[in-house]
Amino acid sequence: KFRSSLTESVEMLHELLLALVGCTGDVFVDVREQVPGAWTKEDDSEQQLDCPFRLAPDLTFIQPSEREILERLLRLGFYYHELDNFTRQSLNLGWVKFSYGSADTLETGSSSKRASVYTRALANGISEVLAVYRSAVLKVEQDLLSDATPVLSSLTKDLNKFESILPPLHALVQEVKENNIKGGRLLNLLHTKCHCGVPELQTCMQRLLWHGHQVMYRQLAAWMVYGLLQDQHGEFFISRLQHERMPSEAENGLERPGQSHSADTELADWHSSFQVFSDMLPQYIPSQVADSILFVGKAVRILRNPSKSFKSHQQGLGLQNSREVTSREDILSSNSYSKGSFLDILDHQGSELLPQSQVEKVALLIQALKEMPSFHKSSFEGAMDSIRTIAATHLWQLVVVHADLMGHLKALKDYFLLAKGDFFQCFLEESRSLMRLPPRPATAEADLKIPFQQAAVKTLGDDDRYFSRVSLKLPSSTGGASQGEILRPRSSAEGSIGLLTSHGDNSNKFNDGWDSIALEYSIEWPLQLLFTKEILAKYCRVFQYLLRLKRIQLELEKSWAEAMQQDRAESARQRRDSENSVSATQRQQQRMPMWRIRQHMTYLITNLQFYIQVDVIESQWNLLQERVQASKDFTELVRFHQEYLTALISQSFLDIGSVSRILDSIIKLCLRLCRLIENQDGSPNYVDLDQISEEFNKKSNSLYTILRSSKLAGSQRAPFLRQFLLRLNYNSFFEATARGALNVVRPRPLPGALTQS
Repeated sequence: KFRSSLTESVEMLHELLLALVGCTGDVFVDVREQVPGAWTKEDDSEQQLDCPFRLAPDLTFIQPSEREILERLLRLGFYYHELDNFTRQSLNLGWVKFSYGSADTLETGSSSKRASVYTRALANGISEVLAVYRSAVLKVEQDLLSDATPVLSSLTKDLNKFESILPPLHALVQEVKENNIKGGRLLNLLHTKCHCGVPELQTCMQRLLWHGHQVMYRQLAAWMVYGLLQDQHGEFFISRLQHERMPSEAENGLERPGQSHSADTELADWHSSFQVFSDMLPQYIPSQVADSILFVGKAVRILRNPSKSFKSHQQGLGLQNSREVTSREDILSSNSYSKGSFLDILDHQGSELLPQSQVEKVALLIQALKEMPSFHKSSFEGAMDSIRTIAATHLWQLVVVHADLMGHLKALKDYFLLAKGDFFQCFLEESRSLMRLPPRPATAEADLKIPFQQAAVKTLGDDDRYFSRVSLKLPSSTGGASQGEILRPRSSAEGSIGLLTSHGDNSNKFNDGWDSIALEYSIEWPLQLLFTKEILAKYCRVFQYLLRLKRIQLELEKSWAEAMQQDRAESARQRRDSENSVSATQRQQQRMPMWRIRQHMTYLITNLQFYIQVDVIESQWNLLQERVQASKDFTELVRFHQEYLTALISQSFLDIGSVSRILDSIIKLCLRLCRLIENQDGSPNYVDLDQISEEFNKKSNSLYTILRSSKLAGSQRAPFLRQFLLRLNYNSFFEATARGALNVVRPRPLPGALTQS
């Protein structure tokens, strides 16, 4: 049928050209079609050694040298055929069915298991390579037709470069299909393949990676511009937790731009619904950048979905106010708290939480990345950082300016940190008679709210608009925990902290049921971003600690006042009855050890209170104000507030279990002494007094020893600790008693042995 020389057989060359584009026939056959079952997957995995495209067995006139060249060219046809099948299957959308009026995507067949937008992007890139290959084959055909004497070597010369491209592409496709590689893992694979020593292959792989990045950029745009998670097949490195998926998203992972979300849903999304899926995170994108991308999407969801009450309030203020806020320094000035809410100075024209101009800027930054011919890590990280700055700035404005953050922080300081000392002094005095009795489980909380409101009427003005957010709570359980234990809040609606319950050892009870008094603070949208239940629980933990100190200080003062009143009455009777003057003087002298130990207790409690309120709370509050004024970034704001609260707990020694237990014991000893003073009739009970005194001396000496230990001296709290120790030991009294210089109180002290502490 053909001439004996292949170079003179034009017909055979045309058959070869068809085989090069995957079309076999009588001369060049596909073994898989000729003999069913003769070619297996094991053979397919060894295509480097052989391929199913071969010369027909009855062609015996082909020279061995020509046969070798033809078999090498046939491999190109086989690779083209396999790659072309892969692209057609991947780009075929027949398996996707859309039901009218529904966003549900129904996937059927085996292709649904391998569905991947990244695989489709890979197929698009391979299609471009195959198009270049077909153009080369077409050029070879044109050259053969124009040449009177076709030469096989000219054909191999033009297709030689594809021998270094198509085999690696085929191996890549096989790896992707066998291991079901998609999403970020596919990008990692392509990024690895780009590092090779063959320029043509490197260029090809970079182009395939570019196609994969186009999909990633579209997902980034949906997430960072609109706050939507467009990830039908779980390939994006930002994912929603499975138990947090909404019903429509659980089926297809797709959110529509028109889909409505409540403000409460977005706040829940902020804290726990989304995460960085490390399995799909490309290895050349740092985790810090991925966290920034996660933050931006969550911030956009918040800014695009304000609560209805917030929007209505903003609209109402916009009609009343036309002044423009010119600087954030004016907003954050210290006297702004008394002038009303920050909302009162908002300009209605600037009240849009996320201006369209900023949205367009974000979109343009991502579009610029899409148009780049190759991925540049520095450019990508710079764009992501710029977008994060935009989102963080507007979220800062929402929380600090629109939501009056500093006013709420000051309210938390006033009530949870006892900055309104006159209010709590009045409250404790009003409720002192009530707290002398055990709380009644059924009515204790209601009973306590009466003096709480009375103290507000007496000490607070009508301009305090934050007091209505504060409510007093008393857990029904009378069990308690030491100050060193962590108090966990129950779940509570509308951002308020729930009642505190202890998960510690139940054997360690509160001194009485009133020590479990807690506060709730009502938080409105969007302050739940900053004031989580855990944050409010820490505030409440500090409040309970400070209230116990305030209460025991008041008890010590009241016991002293009542005793002095009793002494004055006895002195009056002594002047009227000279016969009993000696016994009255002796009783006063016998009570001196009791007053001495009371003075020691008052000294310790007062200095501890002064240290916490002045050296810790006030200094940290001033530092927090300065930091908020100097920053315009929400993430920095969260960090500053966390550091502020951590410093309060740390510098108050609430995070040191040994110190907390000692202070807890000292407070209980103080209360025991107060009860002993109240119940004493004439001379004190020396057995109990001696026990209280000895135990207090041990505890106070242990406290001083721990606070001046080298371990604490080298910690971050060292500067503040030295202030407390200096105030506590200014005359070396505690240092002397720690060495055992303090004598134990005796039952019957001699008058000459009495000294002032």
